[in-house]
Amino acid sequence: MTSDAYQTVPCISLRDFDERRAEITKQLMDASTLVGFFTLCDHGILQEQIDEAFAYSRRFFALSEDIKAKTPLNGRNMGWESRAQVRPSTGTADMKESMQLQFARMEGMWPAEEDLASFRPQMEKFMAIVQQLSVRVMECFAEGLGLPLDTFTEGTVETGKGDSQSTLRLLHYHDTKGKEFGPNFWRAGAHADFDVLTMLFQRDGEGGLEVCPGRKVVGDYGMGNSWTPVEARSDRIVCNIGDQLMRWSDDRLKSTYHRVGIPKQHQAWAQGPRYSIAFFNQARSDIVIQGPHKKYPPITGAEFIQQALARNALANAEAAAQASSTRSVLDAPPAAHPTVPQSAAAVGEHVAPQRAAIVA
Repeated sequence: MTSDAYQTVPCISLRDFDERRAEITKQLMDASTLVGFFTLCDHGILQEQIDEAFAYSRRFFALSEDIKAKTPLNGRNMGWESRAQVRPSTGTADMKESMQLQFARMEGMWPAEEDLASFRPQMEKFMAIVQQLSVRVMECFAEGLGLPLDTFTEGTVETGKGDSQSTLRLLHYHDTKGKEFGPNFWRAGAHADFDVLTMLFQRDGEGGLEVCPGRKVVGDYGMGNSWTPVEARSDRIVCNIGDQLMRWSDDRLKSTYHRVGIPKQHQAWAQGPRYSIAFFNQARSDIVIQGPHKKYPPITGAEFIQQALARNALANAEAAAQASSTRSVLDAPPAAHPTVPQSAAAVGEHVAPQRAAIVA
């Protein structure tokens, strides 16, 4: 395991995987226990396969909005959205559009062949390739946690029942050249992922991803004070632990907050469009999540997502109420004898970021 110039996010080589399995497992466990993020090199996915996936992603996002809107985001985390993901951490929509694809229940959600030829078979092929790599990594986690080797394979991979929730998300962050944004605008506001394991593909030079370790238990909103950039390299896959695996590991493996910033005016090299592709290994709807030490009660994959979305809805409501309260205070005349508020949060204490309604 080597350390990037961006130090806290280690790079793990999967070269000679079978011969080095024990060594790789230890490196994966160390990275996921301490940071929750790592990158993979020598991972076995051909660069041509990655480039082809990006080519189809760019073709999709180049379609007119009328065509993309034929498959709008539905309630099952499938379909296209544009600037629809609002984070309570910012109160503003992410400056991006995305297309969510899954293995099952996608009837009517694929772009028509006449609109984008070969999109479905190419994306399904890429999803299968990434899932195969994910399985190898998740088996290492199962081994490192002392769980049966197939725990996360059985827990995430579609078995023909149609209960897979794993998602491939194509992402297009809009060009920002010549545009000014306020301090609360982000390409992707701070958040943690809902899933077991995320694999993110980036293109050389299209950076902006930052991570902030510090969470102790799943479901809390604590984190550290330091954000570390992750270099955008096409030959490395960025991986992070999600909330489902954090719970499944009894909080041993860390689901870490991350965000994507909007380039500043002096960062002209980064102001063009940014494309990335994320694969979210989600627990199947009916699979039961519970760690080896049973720190948390058992919960199904579907229940986990429902609870996470409910927390998000509550966070959105609280953020809106707080914003309304702040506006009322600012509009009110000054008091003759100001009083000290009972809670610092009422006057601007940092409120840790929550999840966005789109699953992952």
